[in-house]
Amino acid sequence: MVKKGSKRHLKTKRVIGYVPLEIADTSSVLCEDTCSHVHGIDMSHYQGDVFWETVSNNTPMAYVYLKATEGGDRIDEKFERNIVMAHVHGLKVGSYHFYRPKTDQRLQLKNFISQCIPEEQDLIPMIDIETTNGLPTEDFCDSLLTFLELVEEAYQQKPLLYTFRNFYNRHLQGKIDGYKLMIAMYTPEEPVLADERDITMWQYTGKGRIMGVNGYVDKSRFMGDHTLRELRFKH
Repeated sequence: MVKKGSKRHLKTKRVIGYVPLEIADTSSVLCEDTCSHVHGIDMSHYQGDVFWETVSNNTPMAYVYLKATEGGDRIDEKFERNIVMAHVHGLKVGSYHFYRPKTDQRLQLKNFISQCIPEEQDLIPMIDIETTNGLPTEDFCDSLLTFLELVEEAYQQKPLLYTFRNFYNRHLQGKIDGYKLMIAMYTPEEPVLADERDITMWQYTGKGRIMGVNGYVDKSRFMGDHTLRELRFKH
């Protein structure tokens, strides 16, 4: 289980295989301006230095998932600053890990829990699943499920799973029932999975724009009647 009581002080350290993309030109579409769903963003070092006060004051985004780690040893260079500043400016925060199927699962868990500290989380952990790293589907799923069980044991709650619609349809149908899903599909239509299972969140663009961020931002929203409350981290 992840040890508690290790939260760092804001005033010291923390100031934070192939994927077939389904992309349409949505650069002029601002979903958050045309619907009543709860919206949020994903952030990593790719966005550079974020002006979090500007983000908070000028967008309707309610939450942010921040990339914490990848594989067995990579830590996102902007995570320390991002998680503190996102909290300071009022967003609900969750952390995510980019899963590498060929890397030892316990090593990946150790890397993730070094950064995803329970006291700093508002939302359940998210696991980013985008590649099989060349493994056959059965071996890939065995690897993934072993890791997901370790994450659940460590945090005493199931993580949210992020993947693309086509990747899910090809590799994950029937394998991850019971987990909440954020599905990425960059088209105007809401995603529907091949097995028609429930989707909690939809990442609807990888080329979003918001004030306070130079460059593109991944934007997502809740589907149907799903709410932010469902992803609350249980402390």
